[in-house]
Amino acid sequence: MTPAGVDRFVAGGAAQVVAFSWGFAEATLFFLLPDVFLTALAARNLHAAVRATLSALAGALLGGTLMYACGHAAPERARALLDAVPAVSPALLASVRAQLDAHGLLAMALGPVRGTPYKIYAVEWEARGGSLPAFLLVSVPARWLRFVLTTVAAAGAMRVLAPWTGRSARVELTPVALAWVGVYAVYFAHFGW
Repeated sequence: MTPAGVDRFVAGGAAQVVAFSWGFAEATLFFLLPDVFLTALAARNLHAAVRATLSALAGALLGGTLMYACGHAAPERARALLDAVPAVSPALLASVRAQLDAHGLLAMALGPVRGTPYKIYAVEWEARGGSLPAFLLVSVPARWLRFVLTTVAAAGAMRVLAPWTGRSARVELTPVALAWVGVYAVYFAHFGW
């Protein structure tokens, strides 16, 4: 794709659809954060990337609602599905249950800092009889704040690197990709595959 084509994609509706879909997928059974895509967008166009954070949030809320419903219908089956996701283990599931018992939904608000997948909170919150409106209310800042922070950080990094990148899409996306490879290398080293 040409640089102009990359920029048209970033600013267009297709990027919003991808952000929504990625938000939904990661809130269910996919393991790569929507932030990966959002930061790639931010490397080219901060305004479009910030719009995409809202699309990713909408997808995450829909995916979280689905996982919440799975926690209601068949919590053990939902836990088995979660256990199949890379870096999710029975110990992590038990840890989230303990966090929710001790701190309620405040635990979910702190989940992104701990690297704990949102999908686990959705299943475990419903499995303990928590309300969906409360879950969704806490989900908005818990998800969106991280989306915005990573997006703005990526745009800021690209602004600093702009004198060396020549605003080349290929060159700008390389440090973003390398940063995420590093993040996931550390994450999987800590939580396991």
